[in-house]
Amino acid sequence: MKKEFGEIFRRNEKLRVLASIIGAAIYALGLNWFIVPLNLYSGGMMGIAQLIRTFLSNSFGIQSGQLDLAGIFYYILNIPMVIMAVKKMDKLFVKKLLITLTACTIFLSVIPIPEKPILGEELTNCLIGGIICGFGIGMYLRAGCSGGGFEVLGIYLARTKPNFSVGKMNMIVNGVIYAVCLILFDPSVAVYSVIYSVFMSITMDKFHAQNIRVEAIILSKTNNDQIEAQILKRMGRGITCWKAKGGFTGENIDVLYTVLSKYEIGILKDIVYTANPQAFMVVKEGLSVDGNFIKRLS
Repeated sequence: MKKEFGEIFRRNEKLRVLASIIGAAIYALGLNWFIVPLNLYSGGMMGIAQLIRTFLSNSFGIQSGQLDLAGIFYYILNIPMVIMAVKKMDKLFVKKLLITLTACTIFLSVIPIPEKPILGEELTNCLIGGIICGFGIGMYLRAGCSGGGFEVLGIYLARTKPNFSVGKMNMIVNGVIYAVCLILFDPSVAVYSVIYSVFMSITMDKFHAQNIRVEAIILSKTNNDQIEAQILKRMGRGITCWKAKGGFTGENIDVLYTVLSKYEIGILKDIVYTANPQAFMVVKEGLSVDGNFIKRLS
């Protein structure tokens, strides 16, 4: 039953988008209920949005009550990332990016922020908040969606630079943000913000195994040109083909080979079995891939 649901989840984009919206709500709840009341700061683009909110509040007295303006600033800061995604990423990714980003902004803006932390001890709030936020982010990442931020830029740079990764991008940005927190605020703010970020990252990684590479071997007798064309068009993946002969039947057959992310398996199966319901496919995980392999969020 679990395997069947996983297969349906990978192939049903509407279900994946729904999961991403729920993940955005969970992330916003964890941030607004446990982290914001402590005046702590997230990493990445959200951390920058929070710093802008604090600057405007302290310098110009702009207050919004229980409405957190950081969510709105987060959306505005993501406009350049969305523009880059439109130019560099596939259309499906951009659509899901816009949906998840909008959902994050709405939930961050409407979920009320308690006047005092829900739990009395700061470290406990960091732990619980980090787990909830990490679970929410991991949920929409696992659904093949993105909440925006520097991860979009990181994904693009990871595609074009062999030694670059999304993790490196996050480390650089977060290092700058927490250095600013250390300079401008009480050192405890920076320390607890880092603790929250660590808990969040660990939970996110546990829930979402990013870029697990798999190889797929497809044996098909008919409509192989259609399969190859759709893999290139819908997935942007290269494919290698060669001729073979069935050991039992002695009939000629085409073998198609490609390497992809585990979260693209559903799309591949849809392509293959739509073109040839009688095709045979083998998928193997746990690859070490070097060379011109495109890293993806999903």
